[in-house]
Amino acid sequence: MTAVDFDAFVHQLATVSGEAILPFFRTALGIEDKSAGRAFDPVTEADRAAEQAMRQLIRSTFPAHGIIGEEFENVAASAPYTWALDPIDGTKSFIAGLPAWGTLIGLLKEGDPVYGMMHQPFIGERFFGDGGAARYRGPAGERTLATRDCGRLEDAVLYTTSPRLMNAEDRAAFGTVEERVRLSRYGGDCYAYCMVAAGLIDLVIETGLQDHDVIALVPIIEGAGGVVTSWEGGSPVAGGRVVAAGSRKVHEAALRQLTGG
Repeated sequence: MTAVDFDAFVHQLATVSGEAILPFFRTALGIEDKSAGRAFDPVTEADRAAEQAMRQLIRSTFPAHGIIGEEFENVAASAPYTWALDPIDGTKSFIAGLPAWGTLIGLLKEGDPVYGMMHQPFIGERFFGDGGAARYRGPAGERTLATRDCGRLEDAVLYTTSPRLMNAEDRAAFGTVEERVRLSRYGGDCYAYCMVAAGLIDLVIETGLQDHDVIALVPIIEGAGGVVTSWEGGSPVAGGRVVAAGSRKVHEAALRQLTGG
């Protein structure tokens, strides 16, 4: 079975998760802090409800598949096919009533990301790809996604969620890239990566990511013609320090700055 065969099922997962989330958005919902004394890391009833809905659909349809999730324990994570679920990527924006959040649904085959979707149910947008191609579906219709080649780091638009999430050493390395780009902005979480795939942002640099934060985004960006790696140029699947770029030239230039190469 190929990733293409899972397309309709991933759209089903997006629909059921959106139905679970939307009743909570811009309401007085309960918020817990799961940071254990570190930086504020909120989780809501909406996160848990959406992940439960997706897990139930996966278990009933593909009982042999593994599941990696943000809110509940991993199940058979070494299975040949494993789903990576982040019900609300951008929970801080969610609790602030801002629409810069989305549901991430990724599929691993033998450890490699082969399909990914970012769904924003409030706006009604879906960004999805299989590493070979990527598509957008939303209020503006449906179209193929393609990154842009801005040519140089000096012409790039750079995003990160917040430099304050980085340790001092990584923040300093990020600053050397930020000094060279045309425009630097903060926020966006998963939306920033999808805007790389859409050709509107050129570079995203992050640290401290979990596997479920990035797995779904890799096939979307690569399918649109971009590149996603660790800061060292390796696989980003485990999370950690990640760089996503619309062009290889900008990606390589960013890696040189970040690693002092």
